[in-house]
Amino acid sequence: MNKVKKYIATKTAETVSRRSFIEKVAVGTIGATYLPNIAKGLDKRLLIREFGTKAEPASIHYKSVTALAEMIRTKEVSALEVVQAYIDRIDAVNYQLNAVVMECFDRALDEAKKADQALAKGNSTGSLHGVPLTIKDSFMTEGVVSTGGTIGKMNFVPDADATVVARVRQQGGILLGKTNTPEFTLIGAVLGVNSTNNVIYGTSKNPYDLNKTTSGSSGGAGAIVAAGGAAFDIGTDWGGSVRGPSGTNGIAGIKPTSVRLPRTGHIVDYGGLFDAWQQPGPMARFVRDLDLLTPLMAGPDFKDAAVIPMPWPDYKTVDIAGLRVAFFSENGIARTDPATRDTVQKAAKWMEEVSLSVTEDCPRDLLVELGTIRRDLIIGDGWQWLKRATERAGSKTYGASLRQRLSEQGETISTERYTKLLEMQDANRSKMLQWFSDYDVLLCPVTNAPAGDINSGFSESSKYMDNPGESYTKPFNTCGWPGAVVRCGESAEGLPIGVQVVAQPWREDVALAVASYLEQKSGGWKMPPI
Repeated sequence: MNKVKKYIATKTAETVSRRSFIEKVAVGTIGATYLPNIAKGLDKRLLIREFGTKAEPASIHYKSVTALAEMIRTKEVSALEVVQAYIDRIDAVNYQLNAVVMECFDRALDEAKKADQALAKGNSTGSLHGVPLTIKDSFMTEGVVSTGGTIGKMNFVPDADATVVARVRQQGGILLGKTNTPEFTLIGAVLGVNSTNNVIYGTSKNPYDLNKTTSGSSGGAGAIVAAGGAAFDIGTDWGGSVRGPSGTNGIAGIKPTSVRLPRTGHIVDYGGLFDAWQQPGPMARFVRDLDLLTPLMAGPDFKDAAVIPMPWPDYKTVDIAGLRVAFFSENGIARTDPATRDTVQKAAKWMEEVSLSVTEDCPRDLLVELGTIRRDLIIGDGWQWLKRATERAGSKTYGASLRQRLSEQGETISTERYTKLLEMQDANRSKMLQWFSDYDVLLCPVTNAPAGDINSGFSESSKYMDNPGESYTKPFNTCGWPGAVVRCGESAEGLPIGVQVVAQPWREDVALAVASYLEQKSGGWKMPPI
């Protein structure tokens, strides 16, 4: 019996500890009856922290990053065994998902062997020593083809990692391969195909239903993490591209506060009009891993000049009992399905059990205004910013969606109108912040419905990058606020439904504390049928 099988057999026979007893009570009949009363007592803060740790799955493929790192560090399993197990899982599911589009398995196995040799000598690379990961294909990865989903980069092999990739690898993380993304992370290849896709690698599929979308643009990342083929991935979020796929694929993800993480080495990196909208963020099966991973990647790299060296707050010290919670289950912009509304309302009810106040409140007029400004800015220069991106990449052939935009050339607006839009955007951000000053945290949908059909037909609005469902995520890119996602429910068909937890700037600790509590109440990530 190898170490992985022995570990699983041993753990299933363990005696229930105090912590695991509390976890079982929290999610069972006893917890449903007594938790609201217990939480009102003197032990309220202690119990909230205890409930914030979701039990580890038995299978090595579904362990948290935190658990895998500890298992390798204590030599319960070797890095080589873990890496091989994840490679085997990719081999078993990826032919259906098309999530991992470029592999570097031989290098990964070699790095795993070296990791074990180093550990045998008492040396550890860092907090991710031996942990297997994948990376969204919009990031540059040393020695591994990095396309950004565009033809001009289809044979491009970088000689250096993007900053966030370099940082997780320096901590001992082992790269298994690259995950699928739309062209420039912005545009799918085929009109009417509603999933992550591009002209090089094709379309990715959802592990909970192969006929459903992964969302995007970190769709390959969301699918393979949910399916147990990677311990974590790193996505990027320009309008919901970490949060959307996290919700659609039933995992945890976070868009940190704008300019916390460097964008150096991403195909749409820093600079320009949309500079503050883009932010990398980790995607994993467990909320606690977002807390482990984000600070490892954060801080200045002295290339991305916008990054601020802010300290990372500890979510375990957040007093949930003192939080003022706002929520809305629909924003009046996107037609939102009943299961999504019910899931957010259920999460709000859970917060009523433990927080200071819960108020239903939606700044609808501000959200509409912000969305209109964003759309006008995107199309206002006649797509010239997008044309420049294709020229930098050397792409002369594009997917149909991009070709349509560039062929239209678009109607440009005046410089006077453009500068006014920027002033309006800043004024709106200030109004949004004033609205949020009455609350510590906001719960709302991630998008307007669970995963839709891949073959959903062409949407006229999508050619303007104006999908109504993204009205739940895009405002927080413009505002720069941090937003975490955790699975809190599912549709009648078993498709995951996430809840978005938004906090004030630089208060990722609040977002993660609430997300962790909701994860424990809901059960969080569930193993897909694939």
